[in-house]
Amino acid sequence: MPKKLAVNAVSLALDSAQLVHDNLSGAVAIGDTLWVAGDEACGLDRLLRDRHAEGLHFVADGHYPLADYLDLPDSADIEADLEGLAVADGYLWLVGSHGLKRKAPRPERDAAANLKRLATVSHDGNRCLLARIPLQDDGDGVFSLQKSTADGRSAAILKGKKKHNELTALLADDPQLAPFMAIPGKDNGFDVEGLAAVDGRLLLGLRGPVLRGWSCLLEVRVAEHKGELRLQPLDDSGLLYRKHFLPLAGLGVRDLYLDGDDLMLLAGPTMVLDGAVRVFRWQGARGLLAGVAAGETAALWWDGVHEHLALPHGKGVDRAEALCAMPAHWLGELAWLVLYDAPSAKRKPQPGVVYGDVMTR
Repeated sequence: MPKKLAVNAVSLALDSAQLVHDNLSGAVAIGDTLWVAGDEACGLDRLLRDRHAEGLHFVADGHYPLADYLDLPDSADIEADLEGLAVADGYLWLVGSHGLKRKAPRPERDAAANLKRLATVSHDGNRCLLARIPLQDDGDGVFSLQKSTADGRSAAILKGKKKHNELTALLADDPQLAPFMAIPGKDNGFDVEGLAAVDGRLLLGLRGPVLRGWSCLLEVRVAEHKGELRLQPLDDSGLLYRKHFLPLAGLGVRDLYLDGDDLMLLAGPTMVLDGAVRVFRWQGARGLLAGVAAGETAALWWDGVHEHLALPHGKGVDRAEALCAMPAHWLGELAWLVLYDAPSAKRKPQPGVVYGDVMTR
């Protein structure tokens, strides 16, 4: 259980031409490779651990446009708003926010122009993305992305179009979530911001909506069919998704990570607030999910979720968005990496370099 936080204990040297250093939103590590995503791009960045540096230091080793691997629902230059990454079964899995966005007022605009901006809501097709891309082990701790591999693995996205995919089409009729599908994510609308792979299923963490203080995870199962991912029944009842409601002190999910039998949850405010950011642990989540009986209700309520650590945040800066475990050989002990959206000046000592934190027991 994480109890200690070492602030600015990891440095990432990113390509200053990319925006990712200012909007980190997802991370996952494998070997000596760290994959990161930003929520204002349509690609992934690969960093490699510098084994000769003092402490933990990572150096950018390439930007990987999603259009090189996936048949995107929108143009290649439209942001995907990636919010969660996971590694499982030889794939790098990724998820976009799936949410609408509202234009923000700008100080240089007059009142009429800003009112018009506040009334403008849009939906970029690439934000509605749930996908997998094969990982290839290139040796010496380096992993690369491949569109297809010799052993039969291939990149694919969940079947859909610009405005929806199979999951959001189902949620349009959901008793609790449907009213929030037409509300922008930063207004407590529908907003996916976490991803974990658990024994052949995927958990999607919702930043919003938070309903009467209860946060929600969506459980789905997918399989490839004719080059696309399709939702599969969770059990013999034919249920295609299940909601799991958790008490996270009124906070929404910002990221997920499966740690053995437990699920770690990074949680923060649903809206644009400078509020508490905390790490929770759902003890025994893996076994509990596996033990859900076929045909059991489409929505379940859980306790056994405990807060373990509060993370720093600032006024408009340092919003924790990404959480992942570190390979044991990086520090010689179990540890987790935390990365921040809108990093403060202290986290950006020079152009292209950004600091993250390390959680340990």
